[in-house]
Amino acid sequence: MTQSPLMNNYSRLSVAFERGEGAWLYDQQGNKFLDALSGIAVCGLGHAHPKVTAAISEQASRLIHTSNLYTIPLQTELAQRLCDLSGMDNVFFGNSGAEANEAAIKLARLYGHQRDIDNPAVIVMEHSFHGRTMATLSATGNRKAQAGFEPLVSGFVRAPFNDVEAIRTIAANNSNVVAILVEPIQGESGVRIPDQDYLNQLRQICDQQDWLLMLDEVQTGNGRTGRYFAYQHNDILPDVVTTAKGLGNGVPIGACLARGVAAEILGPGTHGSTFGGNPLACAAALAVVDTIESDSLCQKAADMGALLVEGFQREFEGAGYVRDIRGKGLMVAIELDQEVTELAVLAKVKGILLNVTGEGKIVRLLPPLILNESEASLIIGVISKLIKILVSDE
Repeated sequence: MTQSPLMNNYSRLSVAFERGEGAWLYDQQGNKFLDALSGIAVCGLGHAHPKVTAAISEQASRLIHTSNLYTIPLQTELAQRLCDLSGMDNVFFGNSGAEANEAAIKLARLYGHQRDIDNPAVIVMEHSFHGRTMATLSATGNRKAQAGFEPLVSGFVRAPFNDVEAIRTIAANNSNVVAILVEPIQGESGVRIPDQDYLNQLRQICDQQDWLLMLDEVQTGNGRTGRYFAYQHNDILPDVVTTAKGLGNGVPIGACLARGVAAEILGPGTHGSTFGGNPLACAAALAVVDTIESDSLCQKAADMGALLVEGFQREFEGAGYVRDIRGKGLMVAIELDQEVTELAVLAKVKGILLNVTGEGKIVRLLPPLILNESEASLIIGVISKLIKILVSDE
């Protein structure tokens, strides 16, 4: 048996891609696949986007890295653009969503200690996903992901997602809480969308308790839900918001944004990153932000997402095995009453790339923001037919 030089920590599908163009990927044999997953919500502008490609090429020919020991003008420019879009005051750059969430957790703990709370705690939600570093894994509400990595990092209080009364109960019984960390929409567990006023009520509780409201928009940010950030659907401002994934369109970059008191907590030496916000990553991210804005991709995500949801609702009208069809922008899920884990393989054979999550019962779709109507129709037709075939075989 030939042993792979790669660690065996991924279950990969048997396909290797050679190039991409727009919403499509091409394997080494020239077969084409519609990428309805966008590299897990990363390639919002699709593949080989000309503006991003030009920005990377130009910057790589000039300067890739200097470190944060020096001023990086592109980093300052990107931070200002993100602050203008978000309503935040300042930004820390890392290389991933997990790093952005680590920064938020550290920021919350410093906030607590500055208020003379010896053991500051952060409320996190069941079924959440915040990353795979030790702190973000500990914050994550997925026991399967945590198993075997004990002892976990302490300082987290768990609550059911979309349950405001549970938060109020914690507030009445725990004086160590300093912040809430929550995804506006839970992505990894199956595009779980809370009540419309959920974030508004969390904002109100945080104001009453002097807690920080910290939103994990690693997956929901950068136009994915039909607004640049998902919290903008609720007309509120968090104290901290993290993002990554779609910000670099494949170039690793993460950001932790803060405002008000939260923007004043980190000082020199309290946190850092060797590669975070280097010139190459910032050049790519600026091209992404410019394109999302200039091409009205937030609105396009809202329109195409509605088209997908409506299309699936028509296809599965009256189907008892479909528990729910839901979405916000281009975060779409079809929840079934039985496992369909083999759907990812079958869809790949038919030229569609997707993800099955939620214990194998939720089909998750995260197409690029540039998706057009014919591509959306193809996704609806192929996936609907495959689900019907799978369910009829049960």
